[in-house]
Amino acid sequence: MARRARSFFSRNRSVFSLGLVALMISSLGDLLAGATLGFMTNTMELLPGLMILIPPAIGMRGNIFGALGSRLGTAMHIGTFEVSFRPRSILRQNMESSLILTLIMSLLMGILAKMVAEAFGVQSISMQDFVFISVLGGVLAGLILFVINVVVAMTGFKRNWDVDNISAPLITAAGDIVTLPMLFLAAIIVINAPQLIIDVFFALFIAITLALTVALFRKGHREVKRVVRQSFPVLTVCVVLDLVAGLTIDNQLESLVALPALLVLIPPFLEDSNALGGILTSRFSTMLHMGQMEPAATPGATARENFAITYVFALWVFTLVGVSTFAVAWLIGLESPPLWDMVVLTLVAGLMTVTVLNIIAYYVAVATYRMNLDPDDHSIPLTSSAVDMIGSFALMGTILLMGLG
Repeated sequence: MARRARSFFSRNRSVFSLGLVALMISSLGDLLAGATLGFMTNTMELLPGLMILIPPAIGMRGNIFGALGSRLGTAMHIGTFEVSFRPRSILRQNMESSLILTLIMSLLMGILAKMVAEAFGVQSISMQDFVFISVLGGVLAGLILFVINVVVAMTGFKRNWDVDNISAPLITAAGDIVTLPMLFLAAIIVINAPQLIIDVFFALFIAITLALTVALFRKGHREVKRVVRQSFPVLTVCVVLDLVAGLTIDNQLESLVALPALLVLIPPFLEDSNALGGILTSRFSTMLHMGQMEPAATPGATARENFAITYVFALWVFTLVGVSTFAVAWLIGLESPPLWDMVVLTLVAGLMTVTVLNIIAYYVAVATYRMNLDPDDHSIPLTSSAVDMIGSFALMGTILLMGLG
């Protein structure tokens, strides 16, 4: 047994060395997002229903730009990547597809957030307010994330790193760090701006999105059209799943506000779960492309070894999340459960989430591959949003079972 364990860690030494560092950076970065959410309690009281929008807004940044990182990683593995922004280059085509998807999905998110709130009888802000916050916050965050993604890809390419092991955690952390402050900025504008200004921008955002979409399908490059066409249905499903996560958290908002450290916990917990899913799905996607893993009905030895890698990462990252969340809450003066309770909460909810994640990640990758779809465009978004929903159920359920809420 000990020999098999040593062999396992030896075979995957580079995976663990890169992945653990990236996940640590992700966890610590996500705490900044958590602290931002902890300080947004007054804003959420002034803008009821805003919590419904937060998980899909954060998740969408990871879905779009995590998939971008996965596509660039695959391009590196198969030798088609080059550091160039020429119109037909891999980098340029991915830039265009990611930015147009950001605009389209941000608009859709704002509309669907209001529809979900109405459907479930949740008191909420207007559709114009939802769309303004979603689009302005999403586009500003998306521009920053694109730059970060390109820097990670170019650095990994020059240093011969396997970006599949670092891109998802770093982009996930960056997505949290930039998305919540941008949403917060947009929310402050909504609170203080005349309603007429918000209405004008609502109409303007719709007109710009329609114009750019029409222009894309008339004059856009074939690969850009392919990514947008294949990604849109998947990302729409992802928005719905993330809205369920947001609704789940919104229903527990009063009890969470009583212990604001639990609000601080939500972004790092959900996004580290997504980071684990991003690593796993990126690796599965690359392995399927390169013929290193068979798309079998039952996970084979290669897939099971990657499941084990994910569990090792999970033990490390969720312990770190529990300890660091408690420390951050203590430092900024927020009420928190005891340290031991925080660690037990994150480990129990995290391991439950990862168990489901392993199954979903494998079968989503296999199903998309068998359907002749690109796993890079589908695996990360679908897995990420499913994990958001499952993770929110696991976290809220564990909080209730432990009597913390």
